[in-house]
Amino acid sequence: MMMLRRTDGDGWVTCAWGHRHWGRYGAAGLLLMAPDGAALLQHRADWSHHGGTWGVPGGARSSAEPATEAALREAEEEAAVRPADVTITQTWVDDHQTWSYTTVVARVPHRVPARPSDPESKEIRWVPAGEVTELPLHPGFASAWTELQNQAPRRLVLLVDVANVMGSRPDGWWHDRLGAAARLRDQIAGTARDGLPAQPLGLPGERWWPEVHLVVEGQARDLPPTPGVEVHAASRDGDQLLAELAAAQVAQRPSDHIVAVTADRELRGRVENAGANVVGPGALLDALP
Repeated sequence: MMMLRRTDGDGWVTCAWGHRHWGRYGAAGLLLMAPDGAALLQHRADWSHHGGTWGVPGGARSSAEPATEAALREAEEEAAVRPADVTITQTWVDDHQTWSYTTVVARVPHRVPARPSDPESKEIRWVPAGEVTELPLHPGFASAWTELQNQAPRRLVLLVDVANVMGSRPDGWWHDRLGAAARLRDQIAGTARDGLPAQPLGLPGERWWPEVHLVVEGQARDLPPTPGVEVHAASRDGDQLLAELAAAQVAQRPSDHIVAVTADRELRGRVENAGANVVGPGALLDALP
C-alpha cells in the first residue's frame, strides 16, 4: 500500500502576494530531462492542490532541507526515481517573497524507469518536450515551462584561465604556482556539489552546476585532475590552448552556455570571437564556496 510521507514543512501558507501555497518552508520539484528531450512529468492526484493537472514531482521542503535535496527526495517518493541516476544542472526559483518554489533541473543518461510510488501521483510519464503544452498543466509549471523548455537541455561549460585567475588574488601563488593551482582546483571542485550562482556568470535562473575545464601552463602544468574538474596542460601557450578549447566547445555544443574566465584582454577577444562568453576572475572567485 502506498503511503504519504510527512515532514515538518507540510502545511499551507499564504505568500506576500496573497496566494495560498503548500509548504511552510517553501517547496521544490524535479524537472528530469532525457537526452532525447523528453521530460518526466507527474499527473497529480485529483484530491491534491490543482489536482488532475500535470507538472513535475515535487512538494514541501522540510525546515533543514536544501531545495535540491527536497526535489530529489520528492521525485523518489512520488515517481520512484533514484537520486543516484540524476545529475543536477540548474535551478530556477519562483519567489513570492515569503514563499518560493524551486525547480531543480537535472539530466539522466537515458529514460530511466519511473512509476507512481505514492498516492499523490496518478501517472508518471516521459513526455516529449513538444507535447508538454498539449497536457492540462499545473498553473505554476505552465508559466515556467516556456523558459524551462529553452534552458533545461543546456549545460554550463566553464573554461578557466588558471594563471590569470591565480594572478588576480595575492595568496602567495608566486612562491608555489602548482600549490596555488591545486587550491583553486579544489575550490572549483566544490561547484559539483553546490553549483554556482547564475547572475555573476551572466546566466538566467538561480544556480548552474558546471562542467569544469582548467587550462594550466608553466610550473602548474603537472596539476592533476580531480572528480568534476578536467585539467588541460599547455605545452607552451595557455592562451592559445584556451582559445582553441573555447572554439571546439562552441562548435560541438552550440546550444550550451560556454563561459571562459579570464581578465586577459586579447584572450577575451579571441574567445568572444569564437562564440563563447567571458567573465573576469572576480566573478568566479566571489561565487566559489
